[in-house]
Amino acid sequence: MTGKSAGTPDVGALGEADAPVFDTLVQMTLNAFERSGLDPETYLLTRIAALVAMGAAPASYLLNVGAADEIGVAPERIRGTLVAIAPVVGSARVVMAARGIGEAFGLDLLPDAGEEEGAVT
Repeated sequence: MTGKSAGTPDVGALGEADAPVFDTLVQMTLNAFERSGLDPETYLLTRIAALVAMGAAPASYLLNVGAADEIGVAPERIRGTLVAIAPVVGSARVVMAARGIGEAFGLDLLPDAGEEEGAVT
């Protein structure tokens, strides 16, 4: 779509208008980290687990998985977190999250892209 429809806000303008919301979210995250007493890796893995438990949208993983990657959290640690929470949150949420994270970051968190015979999706 190349043209802007009447009454449709410009995407760039939306990004600028949402800056106070984004800034608030970043500040809340920083405050929570400082108060948690957790090391950065544990903090981010815990947040990723919470996102999976909530059935978060794939875009919700960008900040946390991106930050985990930046501090050197190995994909195996993210995979291990998904395995650990699977019995609690359910296989469907874990597979959905693993696919979303995998697509966003090019990580192979599921064997055969989660399409092995007998996989629950």
